[in-house]
Amino acid sequence: MATMPEQRPIGVFGGTFDPIHHGHLRLAQEALENLDLAQVRWIPAGRPPHRAEPRATPQQRLQMVRLAVQDNPAFAVDGAEVASADPSYTVLTLERLRRECGPAQPLVLLTGADAFAGLPTWHRWQDILALAHVAVVYRPGFSIDPAALPVELAREFQARRCSPRELQSAPAGGIATFPMTPLAIAATQIRQLLAAGRSPRYLLPEAVIAYIQAQQLYLSTPSN
Repeated sequence: MATMPEQRPIGVFGGTFDPIHHGHLRLAQEALENLDLAQVRWIPAGRPPHRAEPRATPQQRLQMVRLAVQDNPAFAVDGAEVASADPSYTVLTLERLRRECGPAQPLVLLTGADAFAGLPTWHRWQDILALAHVAVVYRPGFSIDPAALPVELAREFQARRCSPRELQSAPAGGIATFPMTPLAIAATQIRQLLAAGRSPRYLLPEAVIAYIQAQQLYLSTPSN
């Protein structure tokens, strides 16, 4: 990576957030601290191209994210993907953010280890590394094994691996890793609890639970 004057990176955290929960929130907080980010920008997907249609509408998922992060000044919500009619490809989002933030601002795409292993299946995946750094979160005791990655990704991982500190010295191109406190919470689990009439309390913020109840979301399992 080319050496540039250091500035704190902006974290980019995308997802369906169907619904957002404490696992998402803790990941963002630990990324903020481990990577010394200036901000984490939450970007709910509008039309995710690689998975089934989310249960909640894009507008509902955006509102749940806003409610969940409203008390953290280091978290910002970006609703551009929800407002767009186009599929929510990560590379297109990063191109937009690069135009908005300028060529020198370090951007860091936050992703889990499982998602990172599938990076070569993403649309224009190699362009992602030219637009942003990638920070891969993993469970303590289970670091990223290059031998378990697809060959082309393992090559990029070994060539681009850097420390969290180095993310501040270039706008894009590095791959850093950091451990996260393990929280076994999944949106699927929360939807199943709600469909069964059980409480999801302590799995997601109370403000989000109140919104889910007011909107009567996830009251039944999807039919086949």
